[in-house]
Amino acid sequence: MKATLALSLLFFTSSALAAIVGKDVSYKAGETTMKGFLAYDDAVKGKRAGVLVVPEWWGANDYARKRARMLAEAGYVALVVDMYGNGKVANNPQEAGALAGAVNKDPQLALIRFQAAGKFLDGQPNVSKGGLAALGYCFGGGVVLNMVRAGEPLKAAASFHGILATDIPVKPGSIKTKLRVFTGEADPLVPPEQVEAFRTEMDHAKADYMLLSYPGVKHTFTNREADSYAAQFGLPLKYDAEADKDSWTRTLELLKATFN
Repeated sequence: MKATLALSLLFFTSSALAAIVGKDVSYKAGETTMKGFLAYDDAVKGKRAGVLVVPEWWGANDYARKRARMLAEAGYVALVVDMYGNGKVANNPQEAGALAGAVNKDPQLALIRFQAAGKFLDGQPNVSKGGLAALGYCFGGGVVLNMVRAGEPLKAAASFHGILATDIPVKPGSIKTKLRVFTGEADPLVPPEQVEAFRTEMDHAKADYMLLSYPGVKHTFTNREADSYAAQFGLPLKYDAEADKDSWTRTLELLKATFN
């Protein structure tokens, strides 16, 4: 009985000492200060894979931080990427559209800011060298896919309800990243013709990819705040618990298969 109690106390103490560390961090992209969020499990010893999280068009908000913490719980070091500079976060669609539009219309700016985040994450003492992964949501999903198209050396990448259209041409064999793309079949922002064009593009590039289009699912299906945004701003958004769970499970499977 005493031995059992002692073991229970030891387990409880060890569990209590283990914690997900989440902290604000700053790094530079050119002359601009970028403000991201770094998360990892301090109970994990040694180096582990790093994962970049590129947020929705709202910017590096609490939802993006939640995903970073979830990745930390799964054993990775995650960095929420600041794509706007100085940690800007939008409070309405007009602000979000202006911030995202400024990045989307300047591919070189997007590349510089993405690479700066990658360099910062790769330089963390608990991140293993040899390649990062990236996840992107909505605006961030489009950013991640364009980084893959541009040849960024990512081992794995996933796009959740991201825009699939692009002006970046890709050549057969040029995409080395393992891709997972999750979209909603009822998403008016990513219509069927855009999905089919993406399939054609990836098939032509001979990419290692999987695209899942969830029936009846709308935009922003992974974010529980989607319904609130829809009601507040009149946007075609809706959270879907099943699609959220399935896409996350498949993403963790991809990361595990990629990084062992």
